Amino acid sequence: MSQDFDLVAEIRDEQGKGASRRLRREGKVPAIIYGAGRPPRQLAIDHNLVIQKLENESFYSSILDIKVGDKNQAAIIKDIQRHPSQRRVLHMDFQRIVADEKIKMNVPIHYINGENAIGVKQGGGTVSQLRNDVEVSCLPKDLPEYFEVDIEELELDAMLHLSDIKLPNGVEIPELEPGSDNDQPIVSIRIIKVQEEPEEEEAVETEEGEEGDVPAEGESSAEGDSGATEADKEEE
Repeated sequence: MSQDFDLVAEIRDEQGKGASRRLRREGKVPAIIYGAGRPPRQLAIDHNLVIQKLENESFYSSILDIKVGDKNQAAIIKDIQRHPSQRRVLHMDFQRIVADEKIKMNVPIHYINGENAIGVKQGGGTVSQLRNDVEVSCLPKDLPEYFEVDIEELELDAMLHLSDIKLPNGVEIPELEPGSDNDQPIVSIRIIKVQEEPEEEEAVETEEGEEGDVPAEGESSAEGDSGATEADKEEE
């Protein structure tokens, strides 16, 4: 079961880009909450609180308890818009949840025992994580905080797939629905080869070295000196 996180929000009546910019200058994050058969509601949340919560990986895949005044609403994060170059959150989308309706959520994958994997210790390979999370479908009460995948027995040039993830009761991976061929690999162990420099570069360096042996102006080449000596001999 995922953790519960509290967020305190306030209703915002003003909408539009100008209102959102004013909120950000005041140190708040514009947000919206929707779903569960109710109309969307515009919110504002303290930016420092959001940044603090985002430092916890579990925050992204957990049930959030959003407090607005004297009311509480269970929700999950559906989208986060961030500033491209600054540590700032620009906007957040939340989806209301109800206990008896399934939700879809991305859950992190934690790989363990990678340093002791057969393909690493005996084969000299390197662990390559191909997937860091996976989308699941489940009731809110069954939402896992993360999946733990043990790769200690993984050999060199072998891989694990989505179907190798051990799912708790009530949790499904939509990608693996019956009739689907999307059993994608999630982790493998391979030898990482260092690409060697092309031989053409060596050839260029050799040619440059030969050109560097050309004598300076006013000097005779070894071949020229030999020719002059033979000419002198003929005159003698």
